[in-house]
Amino acid sequence: MAFILAILGLIFPRILIVILYFFTAWFKGVFDGILIPLLGFLFMPLTVLWYSVVANYFDGAWTAISVIGMVIAVAADLGLLSSARRKRFA
Repeated sequence: MAFILAILGLIFPRILIVILYFFTAWFKGVFDGILIPLLGFLFMPLTVLWYSVVANYFDGAWTAISVIGMVIAVAADLGLLSSARRKRFA
């Protein structure tokens, strides 16, 4: 089941965020307010998912694997945004 959710998160990260938010306690205690998760949902969904993975599985400890995963998530989010912008103006 976790493998299916991971694949779903890579293909449809916003759908996975909505499913986790409404049907589980995955995001409880991860974020203090609503602004950061909302902005993350809109602009950088993979980064929000990875941040929640670090908070839940790694107990918030930023080890080398956590940082490498965050760099990959940010790069993937920024790559998705720039490719969509490039297609729109081309």
